[in-house]
Amino acid sequence: MAKASQLHCSFCGRNRDEVKILIAGQDGHICENCVEHAQEIIAQELSSKQEGSSTGNNFKLNVRRPAEIKKFLDEYVIGQDDAKKVLSVAVYNHYKRVNNRQQQDEVEIEKSNIIMVGETGTGKTLLAKTIARLLNVPFAIVDATVFTEAGYVGEDVESMLTRLLQNCNYDVAAAERGIVYVDELDKIARKGDNPSITRDVSGEGVQQGLLKMLEGTEVLVPPQGGRKHPEQKMIKVDTKNILFICGGAFDGIDKVIARRVNTNAIGFSVNKEEQEHQRKNLLQFINAQDLKSFGLIPELLGRLPVITHLNPLDTETLRNILTVPKNSLIKQFTKLFELEGIELVIDDEVFDFMVKKALEYKLGARGLRSICESILTDAMFELPGTDVTKLHITLTYAEQMFSKSKLSILKVA
Repeated sequence: MAKASQLHCSFCGRNRDEVKILIAGQDGHICENCVEHAQEIIAQELSSKQEGSSTGNNFKLNVRRPAEIKKFLDEYVIGQDDAKKVLSVAVYNHYKRVNNRQQQDEVEIEKSNIIMVGETGTGKTLLAKTIARLLNVPFAIVDATVFTEAGYVGEDVESMLTRLLQNCNYDVAAAERGIVYVDELDKIARKGDNPSITRDVSGEGVQQGLLKMLEGTEVLVPPQGGRKHPEQKMIKVDTKNILFICGGAFDGIDKVIARRVNTNAIGFSVNKEEQEHQRKNLLQFINAQDLKSFGLIPELLGRLPVITHLNPLDTETLRNILTVPKNSLIKQFTKLFELEGIELVIDDEVFDFMVKKALEYKLGARGLRSICESILTDAMFELPGTDVTKLHITLTYAEQMFSKSKLSILKVA
């Protein structure tokens, strides 16, 4: 039998005299330090496995039929029925395609990426966000204005996939069936209709960089972002099942459409009212040719086959945006005051006043929030901590508060 002084830990090699406890096994011994380390390793391994399994559960695909998708969108987005139908069908067909890829079939369905054209504040980003929430898939919003050609200061187009990975805790399988919303696509349009013979760093070059990614290819993605960490290990992501939704205001494209549509028809049989209505919303006639004339290259448009438009917001739509959706502006402000124990009551004339000002400043739905803030800021500053339990906003009070704000100084375009 071995002497006590010769006994040692089989893991770290310490002698019996150097440790407090030495636990005997069948063919060896282990000290209390190695037991603690083993316990830490086990805890880390179990937690990482739980995180991995929970990530997969969190992004379990929830495919709905087009009618159900549109019904869900109606709860959060007012109007824009045409855009909702196009988006619902495109998204439903895309995820049918994703599920069908597992089956061996001669017919291979191609990906249908989407491009949305609409004025600022009409709900492009909100539509994409709401669809991602319904389908329970990873979602990332990226801004096309930060992208430049490889080798120039700015971000590479691959960084949009980095954000998608970050939003799903680097679960590659979940990211590969996610949705990426590329905002401000019109800002990377090339400056002229002719191909550039020189470098167009933030325009045509970025469009060229997007081609393979939109179509579907294996991309090496830097997990920490662009060029700041060149030594980092890349993650391979296949984009063939990632749905890309692109949006942009395309300011000035209405003139391109007007030239093509030629709305200046004259004659006795011309319906002047219908013609005037069409002139106010020329985006309804948009097609790929107009986007090409604006500055998007044909190769990019070929990979964005679904084109839809968002209508300008009229008085009725803006009025409904204030009060109808589940997360409407008035419900948000009512909740903010409710948390302070104050009941917020707003007269109907105040809503009409807000809508009138939003139309004057042509800021879309975002303008409504600015106007609400300008009217309610003083109350939100003064009332918390007081004994007031009810706040009644009248038209006189709203006009007075709005006239004091900086927003009222703006000149109406």
